[in-house]
Amino acid sequence: MELDFGITDLSGTFSVLDVTVALSLAFVASLVVAWTYRATHRNISYSQSYVHTLIVLGMLIALIMLVVGSNIARAFALVGALSVVRFRNAIKETRDVGFIFLVMAIGMACGTRFYALAGIATLLICAVILLMHKFNWFALNVQRQVVKVQVPADDFDYGPSIDDVLLRFADEHELISTESVRGGTIVEMAYTARLRKNVKPAQLVQALRQLNAGQKVAVLTGYDQTDL
Repeated sequence: MELDFGITDLSGTFSVLDVTVALSLAFVASLVVAWTYRATHRNISYSQSYVHTLIVLGMLIALIMLVVGSNIARAFALVGALSVVRFRNAIKETRDVGFIFLVMAIGMACGTRFYALAGIATLLICAVILLMHKFNWFALNVQRQVVKVQVPADDFDYGPSIDDVLLRFADEHELISTESVRGGTIVEMAYTARLRKNVKPAQLVQALRQLNAGQKVAVLTGYDQTDL
């Protein structure tokens, strides 16, 4: 007596072998993507759970594509089911979104049994990401700082005095925001600045502290690589 391993209750168009191959390939490809993400990550916001999610998401999308197949009714039912899901965790980097779309595309290719496409796309795209990381493509060599200065919220205008200090220590600067904090008793002004050569951030902090009545001064260096 021959046993029938076909999964006819779902689609009738794939077997246990198809499921195993699709999910296994999705796992391996997503693993390569996750390793590439880990190897090229530079910022301080690395999350192990995010990397695990990339792997699970690739396999999950492959499974969904197997279930949906070419059935339009199941596709609409899936959209309705997923519409109730709300994701409240903010993505801190745009490249993280790119990796999510990458594993989703790989999962879709595996689930629709375009195995060669999934493998080739994984290798080529990950190779491009590694090349961009190794050779630091499109990097901006001019390093800028964010300078945050808190001053008392009185009638005195501290703006010209702060501008004078920044003109001494920075080649260029620009006011980007003014915010009232501590119940309106303090005004915080944020500037972008490019410090002159041989000028250290501590020197700028010391000069600003002399005119802001002892309030907080912060200089954030390399803020494009740091989570603010």
